[in-house]
Amino acid sequence: MQTPPTPDARAPESICLLRLSALGDVTHVLPLVHTLRDAWPQARLAWVIGRGEHRLLDGLPGVSFFEYDKKTGLAGMRALRRELRQYLGTTDRFDALLQMQLAARANLLSAFVPARRRIGYDRRRSKELHGLFVNERIPGRSPLRTPGPHVLDVLGSFCEPLGLQRGPVRWELPVPADAREWAAAQWPAEGGPVLLISPCSSHTLRNWRAERYAAVADHAAACGWRIALCGGRSTLERETADAIVAAMRQPVLDLVGKDTLKQLPALLERADLVMSPDSGPTHIANAMGTRVLGLHAATDPNRSGPYSDRRYCVDRYDDAARRYRGRPASELRWGSRIEHEGVMDLVTVDDAVAAFERFRADHPSITAREAR
Repeated sequence: MQTPPTPDARAPESICLLRLSALGDVTHVLPLVHTLRDAWPQARLAWVIGRGEHRLLDGLPGVSFFEYDKKTGLAGMRALRRELRQYLGTTDRFDALLQMQLAARANLLSAFVPARRRIGYDRRRSKELHGLFVNERIPGRSPLRTPGPHVLDVLGSFCEPLGLQRGPVRWELPVPADAREWAAAQWPAEGGPVLLISPCSSHTLRNWRAERYAAVADHAAACGWRIALCGGRSTLERETADAIVAAMRQPVLDLVGKDTLKQLPALLERADLVMSPDSGPTHIANAMGTRVLGLHAATDPNRSGPYSDRRYCVDRYDDAARRYRGRPASELRWGSRIEHEGVMDLVTVDDAVAAFERFRADHPSITAREAR
């Protein structure tokens, strides 16, 4: 379904998106990309992005990617400008830059992107001198305090200054056939449903205790589910996986460190349910159509939980606000993180088991597979 531009929306010849990270957030940009491509299929679309995020999205139709590595500093910014000018050719600049990252480094990087229109966040969301680097802003309709929009909805509104209305939310992550073949080889199709646990966020204070993951996994296994672990190659992820395996009474398939960023979406797609804290795999799983048992206390699931379905999230964010900020979540600035030592201990094993049981109750076909 195409999203027609409004009558006053001149079709741009070129648009540049700037969103470097993180894995979850770049998946939130995909619906915006599809809105732009549907409305203006002839427009040249460039995306300035981080290296790992590029690996995840490589192959996305109709988009030219330009990597920026933060370790390269100003030299890398100058190199990016040269690459973009070469890409533009005789055109001296992009018709529009969508500056979708508020960090100081990203704001400075945006100055090296030649563009006539420089569209950024509304004034209430702006920080890190963001306003100095943009000359237009997205609408600022939402309140600063709860309730407010999901991150995906905010990013989707970057099409509005261009004269568009958001199209249907869809992701269409580029997953090659060989990645799906690899995922299919990890466990047989026959057998009980699969709970795939991705236990680590890059924000360590969002992570849950290994023994609690093990307790929920043992409960699921006792219900006839198969258990698998996935994650990256960091020391933290390896040690966390080892601790979960050691604490479990039931067998577990340990895939931590064995997949690539191209294989990860296929692996998450193959699971029946993914359990994770607020992390990139949460949003990749959501984009692939897999339900998520999200564990939230440090962050608000209404803002940064799985976009499509948050019924199976554990939400202790308000408890965290009252304990660590001395007031309810409704009085916090929208998007506040409560990343304190021990905050995730507010999420109990019983909370996660209850969320798992809600999922089972809502999916009788999966319950039937348990009994086979």
